[in-house]
Amino acid sequence: MSTVVRRTFKSTPEREASRTWAAIVDLLTQGRTGDARTELLAVAGVAASVIADQAPKDAAITVTCDGPRTRVYCLYEDDAVEGSDANEEPLGFDPLKGDWRISLPCLADDLTWVQGALKKHSTRITARDLDAAVSSADEAATTKSQTLVFDPKGFLGS
Repeated sequence: MSTVVRRTFKSTPEREASRTWAAIVDLLTQGRTGDARTELLAVAGVAASVIADQAPKDAAITVTCDGPRTRVYCLYEDDAVEGSDANEEPLGFDPLKGDWRISLPCLADDLTWVQGALKKHSTRITARDLDAAVSSADEAATTKSQTLVFDPKGFLGS
């Protein structure tokens, strides 16, 4: 079982959907520039559409990597304006370390076009029906990266 960290972002009407995605990108990239940030910004329109549809209200945007899993939710309407349940604090680890993946929750009616649009820009960022769990492929990648390999020679040599 992997460690799971939760963050909750204020969205509409407090912050428009595209600005919400930009804030999530800043959290995930920890303000750094590079390939990961470029890839995340390339899907900004699609991600903003998912956020505007309120898909991440109850179903998380799930980030898996070689470290802890990150679940990102959004607050809407009065909850977003009041903001007491928001937690946009920086993470104490790199959420895009190693072989990272992001799974966006999506309304069933939009799933086909969202998956197609994401595929044009990224193989790491995918969409799933908001009622579905994160795919087993994402689980396998996370589990594989966290397998402990014992090195007796290295251990006994220390």
